[in-house]
Amino acid sequence: MGEILKLNSLVKVLAKSRRKGERIVFTNGCFDIIHPGHVKVLRRAKSMGDVLVVGLNTDASVGRLKGPSRPVSDEKSRAEVVSAIGGVDYVVLFGEDTPIKVIKKIRPDVLVKGADYAGGEIVGAEYSGQVARVPLVKNHSTTQLLLRIKKCAK
Repeated sequence: MGEILKLNSLVKVLAKSRRKGERIVFTNGCFDIIHPGHVKVLRRAKSMGDVLVVGLNTDASVGRLKGPSRPVSDEKSRAEVVSAIGGVDYVVLFGEDTPIKVIKKIRPDVLVKGADYAGGEIVGAEYSGQVARVPLVKNHSTTQLLLRIKKCAK
């Protein structure tokens, strides 16, 4: 089970990992309703290094990015679920619209995003050693799941 850490604590832990020669991988997202697309990205990200750090948008950040009806799950619940997914070593919350502050501080060896992001759109790419894009899982997105749930509720 992964740990949920504040940024300063995470930086200290990752310094120890680096001294051991471990490769740090970072990915981020809202992770509002976990689906196979999320799991695929996390598994793929973990396969690219030794330590997987997941940046998780806070509730306020998700609301700004996704609208007033989101998130569905609060940040504490989302952090607990993401940290329980196999391969996730650390979860760190960030309140900004992008994880640039986290990426600048931890300087991951690999930055992983879904393939829906074009290379030039990946925030923090210049602060990591490598950028990897993971193909999306067709018909699996939180927005699509919420629309299906809404349809079922009628």
